[in-house]
Amino acid sequence: MSNQTGTEPFEYDAKSIQRKWQPVWDELAPFDSGRPDDPRPKKYVLDMFPYPSGDLHMGHAEAYALGDVVARYWVQRGYNVMHPIGWDAFGLPAENAAIKRGLDPREWTYANIEQQRTSMRNYACSFDWKRTLRTCDEEYYRWNQWLFLRMFEKGLAYRKDSWVNWCPKDETVLANEQVVQGRCERCDTLVTKKKLTQWYFKITDYADRLLDGLEDLRGNWPDRVLSMQRNWIGRSVGADVDFQIEGREEPVTVYTTRPDTLYGATFMVLAPDTELAQELAEDAGAETLQAFTEYLEQVKAQTEIARESTDHEKTGVFLNQYAINPVNGERLPIYAADYVLSDHGHGAIMAVPAHDQRDLDFARKFHLPIRVVVDSDEPDPAESGVAVPGDGVLINSGPLDGLHKEEAFQKAIEVLEQRGTGRAAKNYRLRDWLISRQRYWGTPIPIIHCEHCGLVPVPDDQLPVRLPASAGLDLQPKGTSPLGAAEDWVNVPCPKCGAPARRDPDTMDTFVDSSWYYLRFVSPHDDAAPFDPELAAQWLPVDQYVGGVTHAILHLLYARFITKVLHDLGKIDFEEPFTRLLNQGMVLMDGSAMSKSRGNLVRLSDELEAVGVDAVRLTMAFAGPPEDDIDWADVSPTGSAKFLARAWRLAQEVFSPAGVDPALGNRALRVQTHRFLHDIPEIIEGFRFNVAVARLMELVNTTRKALDDPSIGATDPAVREAVEAITIVLSLFAPYTAEDMWQVLGYEPSVSLAGLPDCDPTLLMEHTVTAVVQVNGKVRGRLEVPRNIAEDELREGAAKLPGVVQAIGDRQIVKCIVRAPKIVNFVIAR
Repeated sequence: MSNQTGTEPFEYDAKSIQRKWQPVWDELAPFDSGRPDDPRPKKYVLDMFPYPSGDLHMGHAEAYALGDVVARYWVQRGYNVMHPIGWDAFGLPAENAAIKRGLDPREWTYANIEQQRTSMRNYACSFDWKRTLRTCDEEYYRWNQWLFLRMFEKGLAYRKDSWVNWCPKDETVLANEQVVQGRCERCDTLVTKKKLTQWYFKITDYADRLLDGLEDLRGNWPDRVLSMQRNWIGRSVGADVDFQIEGREEPVTVYTTRPDTLYGATFMVLAPDTELAQELAEDAGAETLQAFTEYLEQVKAQTEIARESTDHEKTGVFLNQYAINPVNGERLPIYAADYVLSDHGHGAIMAVPAHDQRDLDFARKFHLPIRVVVDSDEPDPAESGVAVPGDGVLINSGPLDGLHKEEAFQKAIEVLEQRGTGRAAKNYRLRDWLISRQRYWGTPIPIIHCEHCGLVPVPDDQLPVRLPASAGLDLQPKGTSPLGAAEDWVNVPCPKCGAPARRDPDTMDTFVDSSWYYLRFVSPHDDAAPFDPELAAQWLPVDQYVGGVTHAILHLLYARFITKVLHDLGKIDFEEPFTRLLNQGMVLMDGSAMSKSRGNLVRLSDELEAVGVDAVRLTMAFAGPPEDDIDWADVSPTGSAKFLARAWRLAQEVFSPAGVDPALGNRALRVQTHRFLHDIPEIIEGFRFNVAVARLMELVNTTRKALDDPSIGATDPAVREAVEAITIVLSLFAPYTAEDMWQVLGYEPSVSLAGLPDCDPTLLMEHTVTAVVQVNGKVRGRLEVPRNIAEDELREGAAKLPGVVQAIGDRQIVKCIVRAPKIVNFVIAR
């Protein structure tokens, strides 16, 4: 019942309400998903876990508000929802912060985690606080190492020498995906190349499955994310062609998507940073080797983005070597040039300048032959400087002459296969996942290097390989891992032969940590396995994943890869980790990303202090579609707070007792309430949270009018029904306010478990129809009437319409045909 006294105004105090309900929720634990024998069907909702780099910010506020709507909604629909939280706690930010402050990274990381935990509770996140994890805990990263060893056994983890992306500031390796427009994604430093021996995961073995699996996600993942992953994997179909090099026994294999243009190849280009280019330069003599060495140093200072750009000035060096074109026997001069990359294809291309712009630019600069082999009625590229696309009829191509592109493509492959100089092939833009990092704060790689036994995996019963204390270690970036200097840690006996050996000093890329964390939540404290297989079968895969689009390639691709690996290892029975994906936009200020340097930083703590948790949460949901960016300058958290106060007052003014049949109340209000209840599931499940808030506001306004209407008022059971519906749906967005309203309405906490009321389908029927009114068969007006209107009443109402009165005038009505409730036709004398 209401606590209204009838004399004092109601005051909505957001902070007081927050203080009131947080301890109650802590005791009730309404979102505990681990109760035994819970009969409710299961649903797994997961927010991308945060990095503990400080307290929560505005971006977190949006992400967790939206994810919470989804989780709370499914609880209201009667599901046992697992909604866990953890922290992606290893990585460079913690290590750099520790260096700057002279702290152990553990101290900085765990302090931030506790701060975020407190803030998440205050923000009313519906997390199951019994299901938490921190990736820097030994009980977690032990299983990173277990996963590494299983992949090592399957040949999916391997070590090789290669040119890698190198951040000079952080002095560590970066995966291709961590280089954004040629710069380190974390510190924005220009990335260079460095040759190192590194550990890789063989993700390329799964390229086809990763690409084909995207089809199963269509309709459940955003199209742009699917497109980004598809483009990153970058599958193409073509041929591997073997070119013999004069004076060498082993041929050079070139991948091409256009084997039909082989007769147009006039030179060959190698990536400068390949072993083959180095060998050919050495074989050519001192003068060539010197020119090549100088050129290689120039190339190493360039980013791959710049090297691949079509606008990049073409440079190169002739290696004084020749390759033989396998289809016509022509000698092709071999160059090293920066526009060819060592990890694309085979690091070598056949150059067809007439039909490729970069090849043409290079050929024109170095005065190399240009031969057109596809007749496309375009100007000669040698004269125009514009390469022709290559669609048309083949010319100057021996057995391919007269064939169109598609036919010539197949014929060229047949010719190569017959001669034993080529074969059909697929190629991918995707490269193997480089996981080695030369930093301290990460998962140690569980491999021991023995002079006698080689690479020796750490036995499972010796896991975890624990990180040594950072005290006494120099964590400053210097190009080698700080762990290499921890003599007591790094020097160990070989597990196989017992001879002195050394641990691998590198740590794993932190994307390994986040590639499988969703599995750990089913049994976060399991010390016998990375996850309980029976619980995994019950809960997984994740039904709804929520997070930013910035992870569209890195995290999501790696998580999909590791899921497929675990499937192949027989650990799980599914291949895609996240059934549905919701990406939220960014929170901006005045059109720009928030930052101290721009002077446009909005602190979440300040907003929460000013308007309260619920107003911030509601503002995030109401600002627009989740995938759109929110400009905080364009929204009104103060307006949200005022709306919440209006909604809260409704509950104070309800005097109809609980349990009274709402059917006894005002029908018009009930119709509005049940239309609202009917529409809300489709709106929420379609992620149209802003529309749901708008509909809440409409129903609040309608209910306020009913309360203020003397003919309805506070004792009408339809008013209680409306306010209860408002309260339950409001709990998805503003849980503190809704919980307080629920108590005022006479119920025990928690409103989050109340259940979304069913709508009455009889109230959804249209109770009015539009009657068409005619005079001599011509429409003269329309009339909104009750569906059950009597014929006499319909005739009288129709006769009063201005259009009908004017059309009839003073003429006699001969007959009136009435088909209630849809049509009236007056037949008049002519």
